[in-house]
Parts: sequence; structure tokens; C-alpha cells
Amino acid sequence: MSGVQLIEVAAGEGEQRLDRWLRRRFPQVSQGRIEKMCRKGELRLDGGRVKSSTRVAVGQMVRVPPLPEGQAPAPARPKINEADAEMMRRAVIYRDDHIIALNKPPGLATQGGSKQKRHVDGLAEALCFDLDEKPRLVHRLDKDTSGVLLLARTREVAGALTRAFRARDTRKIYWAAVAGAPNPRMGTIRFGLVKAPGHGRGGENEKMRALHPRDVDDTPGAKHATTDYAVLSSLATRASWVALVPVTGRTHQLRAHMAEIGHPIVGDGKYGGSGQENLGDGWGAQLGGEISRKLHLHARSLSLTHPVTGNRLMLTAPMPEHMDRTWELLDWHVKDAPADPFEDEDFA
Repeated sequence: MSGVQLIEVAAGEGEQRLDRWLRRRFPQVSQGRIEKMCRKGELRLDGGRVKSSTRVAVGQMVRVPPLPEGQAPAPARPKINEADAEMMRRAVIYRDDHIIALNKPPGLATQGGSKQKRHVDGLAEALCFDLDEKPRLVHRLDKDTSGVLLLARTREVAGALTRAFRARDTRKIYWAAVAGAPNPRMGTIRFGLVKAPGHGRGGENEKMRALHPRDVDDTPGAKHATTDYAVLSSLATRASWVALVPVTGRTHQLRAHMAEIGHPIVGDGKYGGSGQENLGDGWGAQLGGEISRKLHLHARSLSLTHPVTGNRLMLTAPMPEHMDRTWELLDWHVKDAPADPFEDEDFA
């Protein structure tokens, strides 16, 4: 056993969880042991009690209690089949020494879960290129949502990008096909959101429930949410192509907000129902005919300040095949859309 140690968080180690920081230095220590040390107050940060998820900062002092000697072998890197590796490399739309941007395919989860064994986080091992470590996720997209997904190639850059997303120094624009024609053609949705439990034993099928902004503060677990929308084109009153900006970043925010105003995203059976009409609730999420039943929601663009160069980047992702087909069927043309309709004076 080692004795008590006081270890300073070094440059380049900040902005990561305490448990991950500790396991990089002491790989023989299990996650269960770390959790126990936190509960008993044996593991401390600048003298204070912590949780395993507490994020460390450069210069802080970590008190580490006596630990077992010996070092466990480094875990083997997961093996990725060549087809998945090639799929991930084809998805890259931007890459430099610091960040990688993907056009995430629909149907591929961003992170793993109890039923998600194949996901971007695991397959990111295929994107190491000239570095030894795999790139890190800094935000998420729903499994069935396609489009721009950003990864950081180093821990320092991941911290900088995480701060940029929290400070809303990034701008994300989504494209969607929605049922009906929103009126007015440009507006802001401010319904709050609260998680409604699912019906299965493991909470399956849980979803977000919208509520009036005045009720948010009095509803346990509810959060304020804001979405800007603009109609780019319409097929009479049957369907519309909309641009969406999530001013806040809540779970399923765009899907829940559009369904709440009676214009669910096409293919969104979770929030818009499976039929073409939901009497009393506006349109349903399926248009029928040759229109795909897949979710028509795509993270079209992401603009941000590069965390190293300071230059402003605009990353744009082509739509997936099923949305391309819908746009062709409805005679909507990508070239006619402004890059940012909310800042285009001619469009507004």
C-alpha cells in the first residue's frame, strides 16, 4: 500500500472528471473503489469532499489516500471492423490537428447505453489518425438525427469546446421537414420541458413533456427551453421545410417543441404520432405516399470560434439520403436556402 499523497493537477489535466484523472494516474484502482473513497471523504480536492464526477482544474491539489500497489495492465483498445472504420472515416467533413467534425449518419447513437453497443464514441478509435488517443465527444445528437457532430482531438481542446458550448459561443442550425405550415413563418418557441417517465421496467419510452413557461419554476425537474424557427419553403399547408436554432440545449427540445405547436417533425413517431393526422393536436408526423418514415431532422451547420487558431469556422453537412429524396419529391432546393435565415435581411 502507498501512503497518503497530495498531487497537483498538472497543465493539460484540467476540465476532466476526478475519477478519470485518478484512473489515468492509478489504473489499478477500480471505479467502485473511487466511489467508496469519495463517499468516505478519503479522496479530497483542495481539502474539500468531492464526487467522482467533480471536474478538476489545473493547480488544484488532490488528496489521494493509501492505494494498493501494482499497476493493472492497460485495457485493450476495442477492435473495430473495417467496414465501421471506413464508415467513420467517410463521415469526416473537417479535420485539423485539434478538432474533427463528422456528418453523423442517422441511426447511429452518439454514446453507448444499455442497448447501444455501436456508437460514435466507441467507433471514434478509427479517427485517431496521427495521434495516439481517440477524439473526444463534446456534444451529442440524438440517434436518429443526422448532421454535424464535433469531436476534440486532445483533452485541452475538449475542455475549451465544452466551455464554448456552455457559454453558447457556438451556433447550431438544424433543418427539418415538418407537418403543416407554421404561422407565423418565423418565431420563437418558449415552452418549458420536463421528463415524463416511460412505461417499461427500465423506464423505456420516456419523453419530454412541454409546459407553459409560467409553470416551469413550480414544476420539479422542469427546465426553460427556447427554440427559434423559420419556414424556408412550404408545400401549401401540407408540409414545410424549417430551419431551427436550439437557443437552449434540452433533451429532444426541437422535436418536443415542434410537436407542441402542432407541426411535428416528419418521421417522429415519438412526439408526433404515427398517423397523418392527429385530430385536435394538429398534423401527425407521417406524410404518407413515397415520403420516408425516418426522422427528418438534420444538424445542417455549426459555427464556432476555433479553440486554438481563434478563427471562426462554419461547418456544413449534406443531408442524408432519405431527406434528399423528400426534398426532391417536394421540389425544395438546397441552393435556395440562406446559410442563416435568422441573420439574412433579404430573407427576413
